[in-house]
Amino acid sequence: MTVSAGAGEGARAGAPAPARSRFAGRSRIVARALAWRRFPRRASASPRRILVAHHLLLGDTLMLSPLLKKLRSLHPGAEIAMTMSPAIAPLYATKPWDVRALPFDPRGDLGPLFAEAPFDVAYVPGDNRYAWLAAAMRARWIIAFGGDRPAAKSWPVDVEIEYPQQPAAWGDLVATLASGPEPMPFRAGEWRAPPSEAFDAPRTPYAVLHVGASSPLKRWGAERWAAVAAALAARGVTPVWSAGRGEEGLIAAIHGSDRFASFAGRLDLAQLWQLVEGARLLVAPDTGVAHLGRIVGVPTVALFGPGSALLCGAGAFWRDAPYRAVTVDPFPCRDQPLLFKRRIAWVRRCARTPAQCPRHLCMPAIGVADVLRAIDSLLSLAAAPSPAPETWHP
Repeated sequence: MTVSAGAGEGARAGAPAPARSRFAGRSRIVARALAWRRFPRRASASPRRILVAHHLLLGDTLMLSPLLKKLRSLHPGAEIAMTMSPAIAPLYATKPWDVRALPFDPRGDLGPLFAEAPFDVAYVPGDNRYAWLAAAMRARWIIAFGGDRPAAKSWPVDVEIEYPQQPAAWGDLVATLASGPEPMPFRAGEWRAPPSEAFDAPRTPYAVLHVGASSPLKRWGAERWAAVAAALAARGVTPVWSAGRGEEGLIAAIHGSDRFASFAGRLDLAQLWQLVEGARLLVAPDTGVAHLGRIVGVPTVALFGPGSALLCGAGAFWRDAPYRAVTVDPFPCRDQPLLFKRRIAWVRRCARTPAQCPRHLCMPAIGVADVLRAIDSLLSLAAAPSPAPETWHP
């Protein structure tokens, strides 16, 4: 499932990966996994070392927060570590829920991961190919969702959990991998800001308009961004532009964009956190940056076209967040019931490529007036408690 932004959206990725192939890395992982899985496997009632194994994009990684908080509540004295893209790891520098980030690049040096002490249990929240990584890292017991394809990806898995049949946000679904009471809702401030290098932050009050997205099908029209920017300026909130490296042209195409500061391609993820944290408002497509807004606690308006506002929305964990999802629902072609290659009856999303959908209609269906209503509802909360997150249907 690619439901969110990679490190390139609104952030500058780290140094280029070493010149190694994914095949070479996977071969090493498989070889070590096969060697380790010859030994007896056993579940631990009181695990002391817990691994969460994945290589997800930014937004999907942030949506694992309910699982991390739940594991910390269930095992307060355990060491919890999580693999992730090296570009995302700086966000976890302050160790939210005392979780240690393990940078993982399939093309990079796997030695530090293999040098980790054995883990009592590992959870694989997305693609089950990373069950092999967990086995290579000497996890004694591996838990993952069932139904992944091909079946060989799940060979190292000891316990396969079925996805719940009740509709829910993906973060809440992932938390069901661990049995026990659900985590308490997220509270602003429980994830401390990571350290970052200084940059010229805009004067307050300002709003961040993030126009980039992992797919062209998630992008909103340039003329609509221009209308929102003008409306915010008229409300006394200065818009500033945000996009990933290589997406600067998206902002240049917006009429009048040069009136306001642009941070496109200039910030790493830790700096982007600082930019978002200082804002009165964040507006973004369904990307990792929108999910970052919920972590930071800034009032966030997320625009959902091909993605599902239910599946990738606030859910129970972020129910107290100042957040609005703007979408047209139902939308006829948002009709694919697949989630990480599992068929789930209630899921309605679209993962088509631009080649498969050359004239997409779902993002253009979101009107400027609908977004401005969501913006005004959040700006009006400045002196009032935040209600539960809402979904706006044009």
